[in-house]
Amino acid sequence: MSTTVLSEAQTAAEVRSHRHNVERELGIEPGTTRFVSQVHSNRVVKAGTDGWADQDILEEADAIVSTDGDDPLAILVADCLPVAFTTDYGPSAVAHAGRVGLLNGILENTVAQLRELNTAGGGNITAVIGPSICGDCYEVPLAMRTRAVHRYANIGAETSWGTPALDLPAAAETILSGLAVDVVRSDICTYSDERYYSHRREPGQGRIAGFVWKAQQNS
Repeated sequence: MSTTVLSEAQTAAEVRSHRHNVERELGIEPGTTRFVSQVHSNRVVKAGTDGWADQDILEEADAIVSTDGDDPLAILVADCLPVAFTTDYGPSAVAHAGRVGLLNGILENTVAQLRELNTAGGGNITAVIGPSICGDCYEVPLAMRTRAVHRYANIGAETSWGTPALDLPAAAETILSGLAVDVVRSDICTYSDERYYSHRREPGQGRIAGFVWKAQQNS
């Protein structure tokens, strides 16, 4: 799904065609989904007026907010967390939460922007944490785990082979629940489930798209 991270057998034209096909399957007008250029930041932007097919340069950010929920949004991952947000008062959002972005507040910043749009108050936010690498598989140096645990206590983990690890999904669920967000969490690990792209398992082979969109109503 990425036009820049391609396998040896792929071309950017083929990826664009694949995006169009996925959008059609979802009932999204082809080319209108909003993407960003992801840089492992904590930056959240509002969806622009143009979809990816009409943009030569994508804005650098790691989360996108649709102020009315009408804009189809997508984020790309390949072990990091795709987190889709919906609300009962209109706006929606999607975030790319890798280790760096999660530790630097990408989820908190996304929720904050959604809260700012809740002018009437009392609205609810639901977050869906999609497939990502799990704590049993995300091996990191001990020093990195130690630093991360200082920020979020339950992010520390151990791989199934006994080495230091990080559990990004567990930390994300704790962060979001602490912000009074309703959380739905996938138990799929992209590293161990070969149906999914995994940067750790096969670097540079592709990306998974996490979408949030409003289904078209049949008249």
